[in-house]
Amino acid sequence: MSLTFASWNINSIRTRAHLVKDWLDRNPNCTLLCLQEIKCETEKFPNLFEEAGFHVAVAGQKTYNGVALISRVPLTVTANHLPGFESDEARYIEAEIEGVTIGNLYLPNGNSGGEAGFAKKLNFFDALHQRSLNLQKEERSFAFIGDYNVCPTDEDYAPKALSPDDALLRPESRAGFRRLLWSGLTDALRCLHPTGQHYTFWDYQAGAYQRNSGLRIDHALLSPRLADRLTSFIIDKDERGRERPSDHVPVVVTLS
Repeated sequence: MSLTFASWNINSIRTRAHLVKDWLDRNPNCTLLCLQEIKCETEKFPNLFEEAGFHVAVAGQKTYNGVALISRVPLTVTANHLPGFESDEARYIEAEIEGVTIGNLYLPNGNSGGEAGFAKKLNFFDALHQRSLNLQKEERSFAFIGDYNVCPTDEDYAPKALSPDDALLRPESRAGFRRLLWSGLTDALRCLHPTGQHYTFWDYQAGAYQRNSGLRIDHALLSPRLADRLTSFIIDKDERGRERPSDHVPVVVTLS
């Protein structure tokens, strides 16, 4: 059975709920949309999606962070917090849908809070790595999709888009991403497009979108069984050109 799911850091769902609903209406084949940085408490998540017949699961937080799932079919939430990540920040929600486990994540940026803030980023990577090992041990088909806040290689950001000491580029951040790959996961985009500049984020400042000075920080990592079913990975870049858009765009994965 084919399955299409997507990820989008929406940078405030209450500001951009209409953009999300419009995108879902224009992409009827997308069964599940994973949102990050919804920036609202669970009970304040817009109700227009449930009113339209969608199934919604939210792990919210006031003002910051927050993740949500919007599905066309029933889903079973298996975790609303990443096991092993010792923080009360809402950065992970996981659900099973049509036999596939989807972990929707918003990994800490790591640039604020000094070394303690960066340590939180690495702690999340450690917990996600352990979750990968556990899910593989259980022989689950799964994907970790969302905003990883890391450019895995120099090809994943435009020249001069970041300073060399940015947390998105630090060796420890990249090592955390590589360790997930070494655990047996597949980077969906690089599986289909091994080389080339493919960006998912453009800053609001200095005409970054118009200059295509972007970053690839929204990733989908697939377990071995799902990687065998991968047929496409699409970056919906046009969404960045909408009025009052998020600084990220949707990324869409399709499995056979």
